Amino acid sequence: MYPFLRASRVFGRALTTRLSPALRPSLIAMRVWPNDLDTNAHMNNGRYLTLMDLGRFDLMTQCGLVGAVLRQRWFPIAGGVMVRFERPLHAFEKITLKSSILGWDDKWLYFRHDILTGDTRAARATTRGLFRTRGQSVPTADLLDAMNYDGAPMPPPNSVRQWVRADELMRGEDE
Repeated sequence: MYPFLRASRVFGRALTTRLSPALRPSLIAMRVWPNDLDTNAHMNNGRYLTLMDLGRFDLMTQCGLVGAVLRQRWFPIAGGVMVRFERPLHAFEKITLKSSILGWDDKWLYFRHDILTGDTRAARATTRGLFRTRGQSVPTADLLDAMNYDGAPMPPPNSVRQWVRADELMRGEDE
């Protein structure tokens, strides 16, 4: 089930968030609830990805993209994820989702998501996403303009470039 209560908290926070085109990280504190668990009594691997969606939405609100997204009828698309689980999360643990923009190219925005318990990382994911409208991708330059970003370009780091190459290889495999 989708975490509607968590989502409403993030959406509510969006109404009072100070906008920042400086691309600061998003920090969302939450707790692991019993409905997050799988049959092994730890957080389900799919739940991690759902929570990371909330981090990307929070980033979108912080940098002021929500207005442009609604006006232009842009809708977000996740284009891939690479995730590393480092330790299980159990019911009622306090966690923090830290999300940040790692960089971009002409088509994709790249994100880092860390799920932390205190200072200990439980999971890390790299994701990529874009916005679409009228059957085509919104150029990254249009997104940056919509958020009034005037900082330096942020090309994806080497780890992301290697992941993109691996993804391209995987796309060509027949087996």
